[in-house]
Amino acid sequence: MARMTMIAVCLTMSLSACTTFEQRQRANGDFDYVDSKLNETFKVPSDVDTPVVKYDYAIPEIGKEAPKDLVGKKITVISPALVLPLVTGSHVEEGLKEATVWFDQVNDSEPLDTTIWNSLISFLEDRDIGIVSFDKEKQTLITDWMIIEEDKDNGWFTWTSTERSVGRRFEFTLNMKPHGRTAELRTELRDYLETVGDDVIADINSEQVRRNEVDILNQVISHYEKQVRYEDVKRIRQIRSGFPMEMGFNSDGIAAFVVSGDYDLVWPRLLLVLRKLGFNVKDLDKSNGLLFVNYGGEETSWWDSMFSKSEDVLKLEKTDYRIKVKKQGPKTLITLMDEENTPFDAKTIKDIFPVFSQNMSSENLDI
Repeated sequence: MARMTMIAVCLTMSLSACTTFEQRQRANGDFDYVDSKLNETFKVPSDVDTPVVKYDYAIPEIGKEAPKDLVGKKITVISPALVLPLVTGSHVEEGLKEATVWFDQVNDSEPLDTTIWNSLISFLEDRDIGIVSFDKEKQTLITDWMIIEEDKDNGWFTWTSTERSVGRRFEFTLNMKPHGRTAELRTELRDYLETVGDDVIADINSEQVRRNEVDILNQVISHYEKQVRYEDVKRIRQIRSGFPMEMGFNSDGIAAFVVSGDYDLVWPRLLLVLRKLGFNVKDLDKSNGLLFVNYGGEETSWWDSMFSKSEDVLKLEKTDYRIKVKKQGPKTLITLMDEENTPFDAKTIKDIFPVFSQNMSSENLDI
């Protein structure tokens, strides 16, 4: 009995393994409904009252644009293709037939369209996919053929193999909003060619077209998201590793700190340093490089005070101050002022420089 059961299981597995990739996506079973015809409505004699007919469960009429040939085995039974907006600031619009995704400006270091195109080109290069044409002004890119080849055994119990090759070419179009901080990336399948054994398929229906477009767009989005995560990790590492700092002067000839680091990296590092040194940030404006702070002194325990050095303590009055941060090429200038916007004199800058410099350049700043 056990032997017969095992044979039945193996036979079932063998038969199921013989199904092709396309067959597993199609409906199967009884399709007698395809040959069904609409019954005529019953006729009521003229001398009899016509009964009330309710249409609560009536099947609606098929729309003019609906594909009327998708019946029986032509119906796919797999889940619909959905665009996955994985990138921070990305989103999709419900109800769109086109494979599109929207990106919002998150990183101000470069224009949004440049970021998107660089990510897309990087995606294609990683997969050795050529580019037929790229027009930055028209915001369009057409890829070369993307070839997917499958030649794998279906299973040890079938001793057969399925050879399948799919070639696809896509066009990517970027539409920018007038303000330049939001962009729509759209994917369109331009050419499709599939071979399964000796069979060649060049025409596919609209549903399959969308599935191919969404598939490649999701791969592009996933690559974009990985790049964003990588840049975030790299950015955090740079911030934590610190930046060299020296004394200098700003464009007005006022004594200032000169940090060897990019503005967008020095800004968050400065916030950490200020907190470490006992400053409380009351308000800030990164776009204008302004910080409104209050100095309350470094918080230390009695145990820490036994080992702390006098040169590690800022000799500043515990009051309000203002800090101006400005980009100067690859470096960043930090100008300290009192609450009346009067800059610190050169002697005060020199006195507090060692403490600021040590915390600005130290690795893995402990907060």
